[in-house]
Amino acid sequence: MMNKNVDLGLLLVRMGIGFPMLIYGINKLFTGIDFIKNLLTASGLPSFLGYGVYVGEIIAPILIIIGYRTRIAGAVLAINCFTAILLTQIPFLFKLNDYGGWALELLAIYMLIGLSLLFSGAGKLAISKLHTWD
Repeated sequence: MMNKNVDLGLLLVRMGIGFPMLIYGINKLFTGIDFIKNLLTASGLPSFLGYGVYVGEIIAPILIIIGYRTRIAGAVLAINCFTAILLTQIPFLFKLNDYGGWALELLAIYMLIGLSLLFSGAGKLAISKLHTWD
């Protein structure tokens, strides 16, 4: 029987999802979020909501990586990805990419892992593990 190490698995999941999403956020720090603000305005929403992308793509990934309030950060990540799907990806909902995979697979994976962290928490290999939202 194989010895399970769920906590190490959760740490690897946190690193594997946190770092790539953080890169998206850092890129937006340098390139701006005008594209997102324009999408929001075109959808009838206030453009200031675009600043939420920094919460979803910088703050939440950092919290996920270090394992602090991971459940909340996972929910924020999932909401961020769901919002991105609604604003930019609806036309591709039933499409395949050039390689035969689902066109939305990356965003869906990020969203589902965010939801998984909401339900599982960070595990024992985290900065904080005693609070309900860890």
